[in-house]
Amino acid sequence: MANEQMKREFETVDEYIEVQPETAQRVLSQVRSAIRKAVPEADESISYKIPTYKLNGERLLYFAGWKRHYSLYPATKRLLTAFKDDLKPYEVVKSTVRFSLAEPVPAKLIERIAKFRAQEINGARKS
Repeated sequence: MANEQMKREFETVDEYIEVQPETAQRVLSQVRSAIRKAVPEADESISYKIPTYKLNGERLLYFAGWKRHYSLYPATKRLLTAFKDDLKPYEVVKSTVRFSLAEPVPAKLIERIAKFRAQEINGARKS
């Protein structure tokens, strides 16, 4: 899956999800839904060959599917501190949070993360 996605140019998030294995398609669709539910005004596109959400022109979140996990980016220092306990079951590497494809999607957590990132962006704009 990873090699396939890194070689292809995707036009839409639908196209990105469609080329993933069936199990990953369901998971990534749930991740997408959680982000869209949390921040419906975010613009959805493809950037760096992965699904991307921007708010007011600023990067809100990216997600990507891999062989055994999917990832959310960017996990800012403030976000990692605020969600420290919630993220304990997941692998966090630098600004990436990795979730296992074999586990249920923590949709409520992803919604909270998306809302937090929106607040970070909106707070920075007011400064």
